[in-house]
Order: sequence, then structure tokens, then C-alpha cells
Amino acid sequence: MQYHIKKIQLASKGRERIEWARLRMPVLEKISKDEVKRKPLKGVRVAACLHVTTETAVLVIALKKAGAEVRLCASNPLSTQDDVAASLVKNFGIEVFAIKGERKRTYYAHIKKVLNINPHITLDDGADLVATIHSSNRKNKLLPWGGTEETTTGVIRLRSLERERKLLYPIIAVNDAQTKFMFDNRYGTGQSTLDGIVRATNFLLAGSNFVVCGFGWCGRGVAMRAKGAGANVFVCETDPLKALEAKMEGYNVIPLKEACKVADIIVTVTGNTSVLRREHFLVMKDKVLIANAGHFNVEIDLPELEKISLRKKEVKPLVTEYNLRGGKRIYLLGEGRLVNLACAEGHPAQVMDLSFANQFLSVLYIKSHHKALEKRVYSVPPDIDRKVALLKLRTMGIQIDRLTGEQERYLASWTIGT
Repeated sequence: MQYHIKKIQLASKGRERIEWARLRMPVLEKISKDEVKRKPLKGVRVAACLHVTTETAVLVIALKKAGAEVRLCASNPLSTQDDVAASLVKNFGIEVFAIKGERKRTYYAHIKKVLNINPHITLDDGADLVATIHSSNRKNKLLPWGGTEETTTGVIRLRSLERERKLLYPIIAVNDAQTKFMFDNRYGTGQSTLDGIVRATNFLLAGSNFVVCGFGWCGRGVAMRAKGAGANVFVCETDPLKALEAKMEGYNVIPLKEACKVADIIVTVTGNTSVLRREHFLVMKDKVLIANAGHFNVEIDLPELEKISLRKKEVKPLVTEYNLRGGKRIYLLGEGRLVNLACAEGHPAQVMDLSFANQFLSVLYIKSHHKALEKRVYSVPPDIDRKVALLKLRTMGIQIDRLTGEQERYLASWTIGT
């Protein structure tokens, strides 16, 4: 076996935590058990660039049980749980290349190691794996049958490739499944972002001025949870429709520069670059907390923050104090990377159950249909989305109604009127 992890001796702790997550992912567990006997992925090589967490471990173990040869690397330098990586190697025989806190050079070296198996299928979280294939001479080698993408940021990158007609193989946008973005993005990001902020700072949210930059599904979740914790929530947006929705939901909607003057906590969750920049740093209050919940660490302009700071120091683990002229202090959480994974454990297993069930079923779909797929970004097939939702309801002990034959005919007809 090949692997590059922090410490193999951490495996026993990792195995216990993986088991804890598995017990809270009943949908993926049921789908996996249904497929184990027929080994549908036998001989299929899978390269995965995902957050190396307990929930991801449950997914890659399920893929291996279905017959796949899996290699895994991290999709973020600070999101790896080292004990999980060790357990995957020692207890489950999965080749992992991931170390929490790895530098950029190591990060991309790990991606290349994962690609060395010449994968049939890629699993991506942010599209760095796909981007590496497209930007290197690997594109002249045997290309994958297809791949999946888990994040909004990654799908944006892939659709850019598709528009330029440069996409080399088909990708299923798992992020666009309703059972992903409506639950993972909203409830998962909402809860885990606040978890990361509180773990890192022990800050009291109630009564604070909490600014959310971006009101997509992730921003909705963060705003909702902050409001529930008693914060006075401000939303900053560039999209008039989303801004209007935020206002109708009862949030304060104001320009970001004005919000920065009163903010105690600012969270970026836009998927865009330089959201917080010099003009905002200069008007922020003393002791403001700033964090990012978007996929890449570009939403906060760190080079500019460094430039205007007199000095910086780490005052707590993953909390960096920047001292500006006049005595003002700005506290950056998690080095500007995903605060929910850098400073906490990421999404709860119950919500990742939906996302990774979609991943697993999409991998099976690619295996069965790749010869008919074009070099495009595809949505998750609706029957997969519905299957995941129905299975989740059943595991929760919830039953729903079905349309009668008369109702189905009514909905399908144009002749029935008043």
C-alpha cells in the first residue's frame, strides 16, 4: 500500500469515530448493503479528492465494499481528520494521502498521487482534482469515464470549462441535487459554521451583530442558525432577488461596508474572491471576528490584510490576531479556510448521509451509463434524488401520501378546467 498520513498510531481512535458516523448514515448504509453482493464496482478505479472526515470515510469504505479500488486525498489543507486518515489506511486498506495543515506543495503532490491510478471515476469537492487533470499533460492520457462534484464552487468551475468547450469528460453535479443543496448546504453549513466559530472562540452569539456575506443556500443556513442563537443578523448581497428574499425573511439587508462598521462577527459564504478587502478592514470595529465558510480561502483578501497590519500572532489555536494602526485588532479564524472544517468537524453525519448517498448512486450511474454520456455537466438524475429522499424519510419513520389515479390523470391533462 501507498499512503502519506500524519501518524498510523491514530487509527484506533479514528475507527471509533468512523463507526459513530456510520450509525448516523442509514441511507448510505442501506444502499451500500444492497449493492455489496453483486460488487458493481469490481475493477473500477476511483480517485477521490474530498474532505477527509468520518463521513467521507463511510462513503469510501462503501465504495470499496462495492468492489472499487479507491485512493483518497484532501480537498482542503485544514479539513483532514488525521485519526480518520490513519484508520482508513490501517483498518480498511484504503490508500490515503492527507495530513491536516499540509502546505500547498504537499496538497497538490497528494492530488497527483491519487491520479496515478489512472481513475475510471473521479470524486471531487471543489474541482481541484478535475482542474489538475485539465491543466497538466495528464489530459493526453486515458481520461476518466466520468466524475462527480460535491460543491457549489466546484460546479461553477466545471460549468466554466463546459462553456469554453474544454471539459474533457462528463461530470455529475451532486451539489445540484435537491437532497444535497437544500439540506447539506443549508442545515449542514448553517450548524457547522456556527460550531466552528464557537469552538474556536467561545464567543457569545446572543446579542451580537452577525454579518453574513452571501444569501445562497449556505448563507441562508448560516443566517438562520445565527438568528436562532439570538444574534442580530445582517445580510449583504449583490443579487437583488436574494437580497429581497433576505429582507422578507426578517434580516437586515445593508451594504457590506456599512455592515462592517457595526459587526462583531463577519462570515463570508459567497464562492467569490476578495469579498472582505482593504476598504472593509479599515472600517471594522476593534476585536471583530472574521471567518470564511466558502470552499476556497480567497473570500477574505489575506495579502491585503497582511499589508495593512503592523503585526500578527496566533492567540488561540486557529485564531490569528492582526494588529492595525490605531490599536484595532481583527481576529481571523481558521486561516481564512472553511471555518466549519478547520475549527470543528464539518457537517453532521445525518446530513452528509444524503449527500454521500447521492455520490454513491451517481458513481454507479456513471459506471452503467458512461458510454452514452457527453462531455457535459449533468444534474443528478431525478430518480436518484427521489430515492434518496424516500429512503431518508423511511429511516426517520416517516410515511407520506401517494397520488390517486384520478389525481395523476388530472395533473397530466390540459382539458380539465373550471
